[in-house]
Parts: sequence; C-alpha cells; structure tokens
Amino acid sequence: MHRNAVMLAVVLLGNLMLPFISAQNEPKINASDQTILTADTSSKQVILQCNLTTAHTRHKESFWMKNGQDIPNTRTEQKDTIYRINKPRADDSGEYMCVYTFDTAPNANATIEVKAKPDITGHKRSENKNEGENATLYCKSVGYPHPTWTWRKMDGKSPMELDNSTGRIFITNRDNYTELNILNLDINTDPGIYECNATNAIGNNAQTTILRVRSHLAPLWPFLGVLAEIIILVVIIVVYEKRKRPDDIIDDDEPVGQMKTNSTNNHKDKNIRQRNTK
Repeated sequence: MHRNAVMLAVVLLGNLMLPFISAQNEPKINASDQTILTADTSSKQVILQCNLTTAHTRHKESFWMKNGQDIPNTRTEQKDTIYRINKPRADDSGEYMCVYTFDTAPNANATIEVKAKPDITGHKRSENKNEGENATLYCKSVGYPHPTWTWRKMDGKSPMELDNSTGRIFITNRDNYTELNILNLDINTDPGIYECNATNAIGNNAQTTILRVRSHLAPLWPFLGVLAEIIILVVIIVVYEKRKRPDDIIDDDEPVGQMKTNSTNNHKDKNIRQRNTK
C-alpha cells in the first residue's frame, strides 16, 4: 500500500513538472518590436530582425514568411536573420514571421507585426445605370490590420450611413475588400455620391463613386433627337415655300406664244413697206 502511494506521487509530480520541463526545452527567439509605417518612414529602410538565442538541439535553417506565405530568397543557416523592407508602403504591412527549423525538434517561430493605415488601391470612379437595373460598387485596400468598412451616401451636409436593413442594399466585407450592391435602382432616390471608408487602429482612408441613374427612355433619346430635327427641317421648307414672292411663280395662262407671233408679223410688215417705197 505504501509502495503504491509513492508511485502515485511520483507520477503526479512528473505530470506537474512536464510543462515546466517542456518550456525549458523550447527554443528562445529575440525578435524586433512591431513597426508602424507612416509618411515619415516611406523613405527609410525598415529592418526586421530575429535571433535564436537558446536551442537544445542544433537548428537546420531559418526563413521568413509574410501573412502565411514564404518570402523567396530568405533562407539562411545563421541564427541571426534579418529581413529588409526598402521604401516601405502600406502594401508592405502585414504579419511577418521568422521560422527556425531543426533536425530533431519541431519548428520554432516569432511574429513581428508591421502596421499601416489603409490605402484604398481600387474603386469605381463612376457607374452609369438605367432605372430598374442593379448597381455594384466596390473598394479594395492594402494595409494591416484589416480595416473595418463603412458605406455612406453623401447627400449634402448630412451623409447617410448605409446598411443591409432596407432590403434593396446589400454590403459584403471581407478583409481588404468591400462591395455595395443596390437592387432595382430608383431614378429619384439612388443617384448621388457614395463613399467607402476603411478604418483600422492606425488610421482611415476613403474614396467616392458617382452613381448616375438614367430614365427608361434614355435609349430612345438619340432617335427622338433625329426625329425632331427632321420635323423642324420640314416646317422650315413649308414656311419658305409659302412666303415666296408672286413674281417668282410662273403664270401658265400668260400668252407667251402670241407675243412671238405679233413680233414676227410686225417685222414682215416693215419689210413690205420698205419694198413699196422703192
């Protein structure tokens, strides 16, 4: 009985000491602090650094990752590894990780966050639709952490925040992308300026899109314009003909042929008189 109690105590003590022993055997990595990219740092080089200070087994190599993807040409056998970002922009922000591999132990890593306010890199400047159709507006950005997106309709001095409660407007957000869909466009209420706003812990950014909604008759306007020009031309011709002077109109009853005959007869009479005189 006493022996069983001693064995049980040893097992319990081993279980209590196991996390402590494991923690002691884990590799230790000194890594750079987080970095925040600003307008002032855009012309400076950002250096991320990791140093494997303690490891109970020989490491094999190290490399760098960004947002879960390997960064090419970063593998090295050195314990002290450096990654340089030249002329950093918002697109360079993200979650960087230095990873150390071992022959006989699991990989070890350390994470360094590089943060920047959102920079909207793509959006529609304008959208032209007919009433009754659907419109899709979108914005995409770079920057880390991923932003919170909001949409507003900029009506005068009182912008109206949009959401999915109307049944005609649907907003979809995923990380660095947002989409605004408006169904069954109304020519009276939907045209205007729409703003997408991206906000994270570092700052915010916004861009606008102009939505134009045309009438159902819009496709007929070119035809109606041509038809109106033809009608105006016909009216001008009719008015011009009615206002012609009477002298410009030929009278069919005028005895043009008779005048010729009289002239000929007079000429013959003159010749006869001249002969008689002789």
